[in-house]
Amino acid sequence: MTMMRVLVWPQGAGWIRRWLQGIVSACLLMLLVGGCALPQVSAEDRLFLDLSAELVGNCVLPKQSFDGEPVGGISAIAYDVPRDRLYGLSDNRDRPRFYTFSVKGALAGSLANNTQNGRNPLALAVDSVTYLKDLDGNPYPAGSLDPEGMAITPSNTLLISTEGSPRAQIPPTIGEYNIETGQLTQMIPVPSRYVPDEVEVQTRGVQENLSFEALAVNVSSGTGGVYEPYRLFVATEGPLLQDLDFEPEIPYKNRLLHYTIDPYQTTLISEHLYEMDLAPTGAVLHGVPEIAVLDQGGHFLSLERSYGFQGFAIKLYQLASGGATDISTVESLRGDVNGISPIQKELVLDLGSLDLPLQNYEAMTFGPDIDSRHRSLLVMSDDNFSDDQETSLLVFQINAL
Repeated sequence: MTMMRVLVWPQGAGWIRRWLQGIVSACLLMLLVGGCALPQVSAEDRLFLDLSAELVGNCVLPKQSFDGEPVGGISAIAYDVPRDRLYGLSDNRDRPRFYTFSVKGALAGSLANNTQNGRNPLALAVDSVTYLKDLDGNPYPAGSLDPEGMAITPSNTLLISTEGSPRAQIPPTIGEYNIETGQLTQMIPVPSRYVPDEVEVQTRGVQENLSFEALAVNVSSGTGGVYEPYRLFVATEGPLLQDLDFEPEIPYKNRLLHYTIDPYQTTLISEHLYEMDLAPTGAVLHGVPEIAVLDQGGHFLSLERSYGFQGFAIKLYQLASGGATDISTVESLRGDVNGISPIQKELVLDLGSLDLPLQNYEAMTFGPDIDSRHRSLLVMSDDNFSDDQETSLLVFQINAL
């Protein structure tokens, strides 16, 4: 039989019991009034991931031609981890195409240790070019396609978004393409409110050159495979015409679409309001050129880009969409949007603070892991086929604290 020993306070030790009870009561009181300070965490701190971006490498692609065409106009990039390739989408409307790049120098593994003056010595080379083709395998007619966004799917295909052209009555599209041949295999349905109406004066739909610029996918399990469903996110570079407020003190109201895609159907799950910063004074270009998925919990990175007489202004933000209102039934965001919670955002990095001249950075994707704790983020500029601009690659280390 196990004997249980019970501790009994001796009668003469009552003062000890009262003393200990007094200490406990005092601590409880101090906790209630905040005297025993606990770490204070704001709602905003809980909303965002604690991360930063550190530039660890950069290079410039020399001006050159490949297959008889100038290399440039890179509007989107996607990193193929198994093949260790970087795809770059050129927004050339005459011969829309994507390049396969190889990056000379360590992107992953020894990136942090393979530095020169604090940065990784990198070199970018063109390996091949693939021209986009329609469903019948024919090249697109010149001027009919303006590709801007790109991502690799779990089944090793490419999703490519195009801006279309209200002036030419060409709708914006999202298509899935064979990664080897560049041929279109299927179209993703686009809600009618994004399609410009075919009237003399446009009243609805995407604006000219402010359409589907940003595109990213989020794999559900990360295992890959033909039958794995995934999520697709597409953002407009600027507001739809019916969402546009003409007062300069009102931020642009962009939209982010959220699809789920599986082998049997494509479903538009939701849309969310993305409010941009106010455009800098004198800006002639102001929009969201790219997004990247951070996790399964609704966190993203986004680029906001402006251009005007002050040059480029480019900022990297973290987005949190968890509490954002679904606006898929809202036909117009013009005017008062009380009752609609937008995607929340937090500044991660102002690229103007880097010790590098700002270029037209509009392409972004996650690259290989640097090590077990750090991811690489690749950002590339579109030189607009201009001798005055560069195709520049920046490599950032994402530090999650």
